Amino acid sequence: MIKAVIFDLDNTLVDFMLMKRQAIDAAVSAMIDAGLKLTREDIHARINAIYKERGIEFQNVFDQLLYDEFNKVDFKILSAGVIAYRRAREAALVPYPHVYSTLMELLKLGLRLGVVSDAPAREAWLRLSYLNLHHIFDHVVTFDDTGERKPNAAPFKRALELLGVQGHESLMIGDWEERDVVGAAKVGMKTVFARYGDTFGTVESNADYEVNDIAELIDIVRNENSIRL
Repeated sequence: MIKAVIFDLDNTLVDFMLMKRQAIDAAVSAMIDAGLKLTREDIHARINAIYKERGIEFQNVFDQLLYDEFNKVDFKILSAGVIAYRRAREAALVPYPHVYSTLMELLKLGLRLGVVSDAPAREAWLRLSYLNLHHIFDHVVTFDDTGERKPNAAPFKRALELLGVQGHESLMIGDWEERDVVGAAKVGMKTVFARYGDTFGTVESNADYEVNDIAELIDIVRNENSIRL
């Protein structure tokens, strides 16, 4: 019987990559307006290179960009980029369709809800709070809580321990087969591939279930628990 559902955060609850693209685009425009003498293409290429080296959650990407260019940080340009980024991020940070209604229905079914994310704790909680989801989840496990990233078993084990359930009593839903599906399967969880959030063109998810809309979780849980519709 399924007693808990654990969610990945980015590209499962929120379209993280869309938000990131829009925020970066806004920041690039603002930094050029503030005096950065580089083309849009060059700035984007440099930002992408920094993220590739330091990780997509690297918080000082604009500082690094400016230091690499000038051997110092021009705070006029930096502040313009940061403010534009934050404003665009807030405008673009919205949940996927049916997230709220699905979470509410799962709570009505008596399930415990959790999140396992590779994001740093601060960034994960900021996103959840901005989406007004921070009160819904019983527990949130981030990279800072275990020091390990998916598909390492540690984050999944920690979430199961906090939720008080066994692996076979839980569902894990995520958009990244190599991390979410593989990692959850290691600890005996049933897996759901969020195809609606897939950015890799995944052909074979190897998950127990696939969904094109998060609302499909309701039927999966009911079927697993033999609840008649």
